[in-house]
Amino acid sequence: MSDEIELISDGTGVAVLGHPGAVERFLTAHGLYAESRTLALPGAALGAASDVLTLGATVAENSGRWVKMTKESARLLAEHTPMKGSTPGTFRGVIRNDNGITDLLEFFRPGSPFANPAMLAGIGGVMAQLAMQQSMAEITDYLEAIDKKVDDVLRAQKDAVLADMIGVDLMIDEAMAIRDEVGGVSEVTWSKIQDSAGTIARTQAYALRRLDGLVEKLAETTKVGDLARIARDVETEGQEWLAVLAHCCRLADGLAVLELDRVLDALPEELDRHRLALRTARRRRLDLIDQTLDRLAGRMAEAADRANQRVLLHPGSAPAVVESGERVRGELAAFRDGLGLSGEWESLAARRWLDAAGDVRDRALETGAEGLGVARRIGVETLGRTRAVTGGIAERARRRRGPTEDERPVG
Repeated sequence: MSDEIELISDGTGVAVLGHPGAVERFLTAHGLYAESRTLALPGAALGAASDVLTLGATVAENSGRWVKMTKESARLLAEHTPMKGSTPGTFRGVIRNDNGITDLLEFFRPGSPFANPAMLAGIGGVMAQLAMQQSMAEITDYLEAIDKKVDDVLRAQKDAVLADMIGVDLMIDEAMAIRDEVGGVSEVTWSKIQDSAGTIARTQAYALRRLDGLVEKLAETTKVGDLARIARDVETEGQEWLAVLAHCCRLADGLAVLELDRVLDALPEELDRHRLALRTARRRRLDLIDQTLDRLAGRMAEAADRANQRVLLHPGSAPAVVESGERVRGELAAFRDGLGLSGEWESLAARRWLDAAGDVRDRALETGAEGLGVARRIGVETLGRTRAVTGGIAERARRRRGPTEDERPVG
């Protein structure tokens, strides 16, 4: 039995290949076995390789497991410094042990069964599928956690695109069930779902527009009472559209899993290029969603700031705006976690009415002495001007009346 372990990473996950016992001991030693998944070595890749019988027999003696790229698995790769692989977007290395696993890393041996280009391409494709299936499971967990029935949200809308989305959901789930049963995606199965990408994209665009509409409402509203009402709308309606977006991402990942199976069967030599293209498309899709989340979180922060500035005049509505904003940002953070996105926002804090009143009092005390001096100066100057004006008016009145008895000359 060989104790040699081979690693392959594509940036989203790590494949550990070798004898089943050695693979299990290695992952257990690094605390990763429980979260790993079986990596079925692709039969189509064997069919595309030369010397199929020899290679197939060698591979049959080995097994593979896959773990998602996390801090722990990334640390594992950092410890062993995997080398860049010949397959685009992959890294690889070999760990040998003598009476136990060591941290020695080397290049693939020329005779390694996994060094075959067709085999490497197949493993890369399977790793991409496992990563997307893991993402689908995490999105499902997110949707269950927020207890949002996506079908109910879609049925409540009159838009035809959203109605079509329900059908796409059913067809992709059916195709995944067939794939699990027969081990691949036939031309017949693919023909049922190949037009689904357009419906998924249109639904995603619709949900993003609805979220952007909430962003615009927040930006256009200035009255605190109206802000409180709109913030409540964002809190409820926003989570519904986040659920729709998450479902779109889940279906897009499912379609990509099926698409890679189809490419592996029909055009195995194009598998690597197609895998990388799908990864790029997925990254762009998530970036577009993340930009909308940032805009919404930013507008909620601005609304909370405006409300805090007016808490003295609106002691009830202003804190409500901040509280809704904090809940919305919590929903956005949960969505990010569910989709494996990074980044976070600072918490929002409602300004207490007593704190605001205290600030006003403190500012009044700070400016009180100077204000009193100014008032005195203004009072003196005003009194002087008043006396001058009064004297002038009285003098003109006397001239109009003529001299009085006391003012007439004697003699």
